[in-house]
Amino acid sequence: MSKNIRALAARCLYAVVDQGRSLSDELPKQQLLVESGKDKGLLQEICYGVLRYLPELEHHVRRFVNKPLTGKQRVFHFLMLVGIYQIKYTRIPDHAAVAETVAATGVLKNRHLKGLVNAVLRNYQRQPESDETLADPVKYSHPGWFIKKIQAGYPHDWVRILEQNQQRPPMWLRVNQCKTSVDKYLELLAEKQIEVSYQHPVSHALLLSKAVDVNSLPFFSEGWVSIQDGAAQMAAPLLASQAGDVVLDCCAAPGGKTCHILELTPDLASVTAIDVEPQRLTRVTENLARLGLQANVIAGDAAKPEDWANGQTFDRILLDAPCSGTGVIRKNPDIKWLRRASDIDQLVILQQQILAAIWTLLKPGGTMIYATCSILPEENTEQVKAFVQSTDDATLECIDAGQSSKDWQILPGDNSMDGFYYAKLSKAL
Repeated sequence: MSKNIRALAARCLYAVVDQGRSLSDELPKQQLLVESGKDKGLLQEICYGVLRYLPELEHHVRRFVNKPLTGKQRVFHFLMLVGIYQIKYTRIPDHAAVAETVAATGVLKNRHLKGLVNAVLRNYQRQPESDETLADPVKYSHPGWFIKKIQAGYPHDWVRILEQNQQRPPMWLRVNQCKTSVDKYLELLAEKQIEVSYQHPVSHALLLSKAVDVNSLPFFSEGWVSIQDGAAQMAAPLLASQAGDVVLDCCAAPGGKTCHILELTPDLASVTAIDVEPQRLTRVTENLARLGLQANVIAGDAAKPEDWANGQTFDRILLDAPCSGTGVIRKNPDIKWLRRASDIDQLVILQQQILAAIWTLLKPGGTMIYATCSILPEENTEQVKAFVQSTDDATLECIDAGQSSKDWQILPGDNSMDGFYYAKLSKAL
């Protein structure tokens, strides 16, 4: 069992970048090979960090490697990225970063590349190069197609958005108000000397001044609190379910919003949570169990409700639509490299199909919240505008969240939140 963290990081990054696998799937596999929590944290830090700064790190490797590594040697390309990331962006002493990274060549079973890896890292130490000379896709560490889309959609904010995407995500808490009050939980946090820097006035989401281990949170295992970004915590308050409502949470995995709906309104008639991927519903079931909540959990395709709805209709529907994920890049940096420009048009079509299909399940007089964790206008404002124009009984209602427009586009970093979009739709009687 290998415990060289740099070797594990290189393997993980190779799987994500070259093989198109999700970081959320690959990182836990490599962390299973590590025993200490500190080493698990370092492995995560390196993998996340390299993906944040991938173009820049690759630029530096290309400066010192004449011929790109291919085939079985390709993993060593990522090992060199790991080494340069440590030197530039971590507090690990340079000599330790170089030594451990070079030692990983033996673990990766290709010691004859030891000299190359060592030379590249030593050369980078001697010739780090100024960031000012880098081209935009490299300097901003985002793919060129994405930069162009953000420039077009947000001509005055595009630099800030890209910079926010490079930040580490803060830690937000959601208090389970079926178990305790927000005020009481604030007292418990204070007793533990866990500092809260902000409380959202609508959702009462709590922003911690500094991230902590979840096991240090009072009564976490007993379901008193969950980890959920402040923007995602707006979904349930905006849905505003009432006692006796029949509620649908569409595309629900991993279940944070399902649980929040139940926490805020425990006397609902029922809540149904559906997701197209059965394996992801395991997380929904686990979250419900930890929090002591109940919902109908169903594997189903939101675009084909005739296969699972059995004629049932709903008073309130939360449609957290499949999207590009471009609002949550700071906590999922692999999105930048796994997503393609061509994906956006396909996602827009899928969103159109799901909106039209799920609308048929909403009772007259009912409310639907359309949500995405995207910041691209074609998935959000433009999508909703087209839907309302083509749907006679749909009205876009005003969201009272302090913004001037009816719908609400949260950009990454707004009040320390993820990028998120909300629109509130009502169905005519």
